[in-house]
Amino acid sequence: MLGFTVAIDGPAAAGKGTVGRAVAAHFGFAHLDTGLLYRAVGAKVLDGMTAEEAALTLQADDLEDDQLRTNAVAEAASLAAAIPAVRAALVDFQRSFAMRAGGAVLDGRDIGTVICPDAPVKLFITATPEVRAQRRFAELSAKGAEVTLEGVLADVQARDARDSTRAEAPLKPAADAELMDTSTMDIETAVARAVALVAARLGV
Repeated sequence: MLGFTVAIDGPAAAGKGTVGRAVAAHFGFAHLDTGLLYRAVGAKVLDGMTAEEAALTLQADDLEDDQLRTNAVAEAASLAAAIPAVRAALVDFQRSFAMRAGGAVLDGRDIGTVICPDAPVKLFITATPEVRAQRRFAELSAKGAEVTLEGVLADVQARDARDSTRAEAPLKPAADAELMDTSTMDIETAVARAVALVAARLGV
């Protein structure tokens, strides 16, 4: 299979990464969490690079850094993602991945609208800010991070505002994307729905 792409977009902690990994595993597709690209850039910025230099020098190994899931890196990533030169530097990598033989699932914030506008399957996965903040708070607390639910909610809301209002590739559903609100949906239900949508398009 050449170039069958599943594009999954949505805000932070909505479940798009979990759904994306599960869909990829189910169909034997490759999976790319494109947010890791921006987190890797953000990590390099925190280490002293400019965002543009970080994007241009990004290596695959940079995506393996254990520190990419921290709040500080997430904030730096969101700021870097608003810079047109950074986004441009990472577009080719993402599009090449999307067209790889065997199929691919990409999740991020502009996959269905900018990176892969012709993807045969597009999902926009969301949830309320309060639910997403609770999920992120639980994730960070489990890792020993000293955070408060109020602080995580404020971060989520700030990122939502920045991601949806930026001039370059703002976060929004593609016109033909299937919307999935996971606020009251367990992960098994969300995955089953996504798998069914992909299967229908594949004709299997």
